[in-house]
Amino acid sequence: MGTLAPESEVIRSEKYLALGLKVSGKQKSGKPRVLSLLSTLLERSVQKTESLLESTQRKDVITLFHGSRTPSLGIEQYLDRIFKYSCCSPSCFVVAHIYMERFIEHTSAHLTSLNVHRLLITSVMVAAKFIDDAFYNNAYYARVGGVTTKELNKLEMKFLFGLDFRLHVNVKTFGSYCSLLEKEGTLGLPIERSIQACRITESWSNKDDSTCAQIAR
Repeated sequence: MGTLAPESEVIRSEKYLALGLKVSGKQKSGKPRVLSLLSTLLERSVQKTESLLESTQRKDVITLFHGSRTPSLGIEQYLDRIFKYSCCSPSCFVVAHIYMERFIEHTSAHLTSLNVHRLLITSVMVAAKFIDDAFYNNAYYARVGGVTTKELNKLEMKFLFGLDFRLHVNVKTFGSYCSLLEKEGTLGLPIERSIQACRITESWSNKDDSTCAQIAR
């Protein structure tokens, strides 16, 4: 994802090393820090947006990503679930965040408690397809995310057009978002794995999960 000059590569390697980013294999030792940091950032963004809409008495524009009510599963729990069952690399969540920011900017959408879950499952799925060597199909992601396959297919197309199909993320942008997420941690705890190590080399079976939490429609 981008051609790197030797000097820039050294600087980035030192930065990732300082962050504790793992660069080899699928080495997952528990929950990656990026999930907690991203959930904190998104929760604050949702609260800020909803407070602004309320104070200005502006009505949110209803989109395909909106549900009729706030899901019972919190943002962090939802991210945990996606990570647990999708087996995508932790870097996907950083890239998914970048995609969400691009989508919101390009479509002038508002991030709220009614659309953040659908935006998350869609953006993570798209990120996994773009940067990981192995990934599940839409039907599996739909079960994980608590939506129907038909609905997720529509969300994916809407999302891609909202991004104008700009899926490329260079290393500099990835690093900037890592730094942004890192600021969410009061102890400066590391995000797991860099974008240069977002490849999955192991395979897995498509297992169904009957405990899938449905997102309100």
